[in-house]
Parts: sequence; structure tokens; C-alpha cells
Amino acid sequence: MNVKPLSDRVLVEPNPAEEKTAGGLYIPDTAKEKPLAGKVVAVGPGTSEVKMEVAVGDQVLYGKYSGTEINIDGKDYLIMRQNDILAII
Repeated sequence: MNVKPLSDRVLVEPNPAEEKTAGGLYIPDTAKEKPLAGKVVAVGPGTSEVKMEVAVGDQVLYGKYSGTEINIDGKDYLIMRQNDILAII
């Protein structure tokens, strides 16, 4: 993949949505919740004010409406600013 985020942006691959409930019931596609965790795939260089704290390979938590959805080579990703990331797992 040849995507290099600019500034303080991060490219995240969301974790797959849950297929089954804890009780074993299958969740239909229309009822699946958007995942709120993912793996960092690429990191920008940061800015003079913002030092990058996340690194490629980190598992992160982010807000429900964070980032912009993009599709690269048939895979879905989110691109967001580092301050949209809530925690590193």
C-alpha cells in the first residue's frame, strides 16, 4: 500500500464487526454496530505542535464518528487525526 498520511493524520484498519452475540445469536448486517477499535496501518510525520504518539501496528480505540471512511484496494480504512484516537490498547 502506498498511502502516506500527511501532518498528524493516522490510517486505521477497523476491526471486523461482531458476527455473533455472547449468547450465540447471529447479528444481521443491518444491525451490526460500527467497530470502535482498529489497527494503525500508517502514521503521518506530525507537526511542530503535535508529536506523534501512535506507531504502525498499535491497536487503538476511537470515537464512534471519528475519521473519514476510505476504500483502498478493496479494503475499508479510516483516516483520522491523532487527537481523534482515545487510547492505545
